[in-house]
This record gives sequence, C-alpha cells and structure tokens, in this order.
Amino acid sequence: MDYTISNHTRNELINRQIPISLMEQVISNPQQKIRDEFDTFIYQSIIKFPNGKDYLLRVVVAERVPLHVITIYRTSKINKYWRKKL
Repeated sequence: MDYTISNHTRNELINRQIPISLMEQVISNPQQKIRDEFDTFIYQSIIKFPNGKDYLLRVVVAERVPLHVITIYRTSKINKYWRKKL
C-alpha cells in the first residue's frame, strides 16, 4: 500500500513504541473506519501488543493518493472509541 507519514507520526511511532508493521496492518485492513469532523478518517483495530495486552490502535489519515498518515496512537479505552454495529 502506498502511503506517506507526517514527521509528527514518525515521532509518535518512536515515542509510543508502536511498530510500523502494526500501523501498516491497520491502514491496509482496518477493523473500523470512521469519518471525523475534520473530514479525515480514523482507521482503527484492536491489536495485541508485544506486552500481551489488547489496545485500540487508531491511525488518523487523509484519504488521498497516496494515503497520508497524520497521527497514530494506541489506547486501552477500547469501549470509549469502538463503534458498535447497529
């Protein structure tokens, strides 16, 4: 998948100790895709991290060609952000 990442994202990958392979996994096959109020998208998936815990990995992207990753973070507050299917 073709994508670019912001300098901010590069720093967040390092600071938050998120392997780039996990980011690529989420952007290539997100479990959920949510449009936000800024007309960007949040791709998110529940991922088991190397520490054995499940986290929601959220990747904010601008859908253009190539896809542009604006920021990334993980959260343990899965229920807060996970969209239940109706």
